[in-house]
Amino acid sequence: MTRFKTGVVGAGAWGTALAQMLGADGTPVLLWALEDGLADAINRDHRNDLYLPSATLARTIRATGNLSDLAACDILLIVTPAQHLGSVLSRLPRLPRDLVLCSKGIEAGTGRMMHEVAHAIAPASDIAVLSGPTFAHEVAAGLPTAVTLACGGGEAQWERLAPALARPAFRPYYSDDLAGAEVGGSVKNVLAIACGVVDGLKLGQNARAALISRGYAEMLRFGEAMGARAATLAGLCGLGDLVLTCSSTSSRNFSLGKALGEGQSARDLLRERRTVAEGAHTAPVLRDLAARHGVSMPIVEAVCALLDGGNATEIAQTMLTRPLKAEMPAGESAPR
Repeated sequence: MTRFKTGVVGAGAWGTALAQMLGADGTPVLLWALEDGLADAINRDHRNDLYLPSATLARTIRATGNLSDLAACDILLIVTPAQHLGSVLSRLPRLPRDLVLCSKGIEAGTGRMMHEVAHAIAPASDIAVLSGPTFAHEVAAGLPTAVTLACGGGEAQWERLAPALARPAFRPYYSDDLAGAEVGGSVKNVLAIACGVVDGLKLGQNARAALISRGYAEMLRFGEAMGARAATLAGLCGLGDLVLTCSSTSSRNFSLGKALGEGQSARDLLRERRTVAEGAHTAPVLRDLAARHGVSMPIVEAVCALLDGGNATEIAQTMLTRPLKAEMPAGESAPR
């Protein structure tokens, strides 16, 4: 019987891409799929036409619809939508020593980061966060990718995980800043919606560059309030992921924003999508958390207004008429 050291929980585009990245060299990988019939289709056809049709999957990937099959894995990559991470973890029959969280978002209702959700359910496990500039189809195709792997278990956990996850075209960089890795991944999804709106309104490349820069300032302010390190947010999981996600329709969040900028209804867009644009769920949670901590995040507030049915042109005009201010107040080393 095949021994699966590594399991991937969630067979969406990103989970399937991670399974393919790990399994392409012949490593056995167990992939859990929620949808009825998807596991059988992956095992039969070695494809996931529902979420990642561009990839032919390695034959060492075995899919299952039964969470109990993952009990024997030493490492689990959790790639469920952020709002379902807690419920899926609580259903796992056994929690391994190493849990690697690959979902980007903040839990609605509680405002908890994903590593806080995981720690509450799996206090005996070492929690890591994998985050960075990663389009699923490129990772699955074996194109060069670098990520942050933030290890709550410190260097000892890194020494276990790095050899298991690194591949010639997939390079993790070590961090111990879980909050920083998660803040970057959560905030950039909301900012990507805003950049998509700029594209949909045809406001130009200058406007998008300005929005990325001012959005990064919001990320830094929020990160500081949440205990993240600015240096982490200047790396792959912050600025790197922000630049990628805010620049391409391959991003679900950017494409959602583009459609909003073109005048489509947020309600209709979210109802019709099979794949999850995490930024739409994260935006109101982020806005409320920022208000609780006294952090100014006008771009996030504008995205929330759009998702609530506001007019994109009017909201953009409001942003352009905000009071004039210094980019970096005296004594500051980063934009505020």
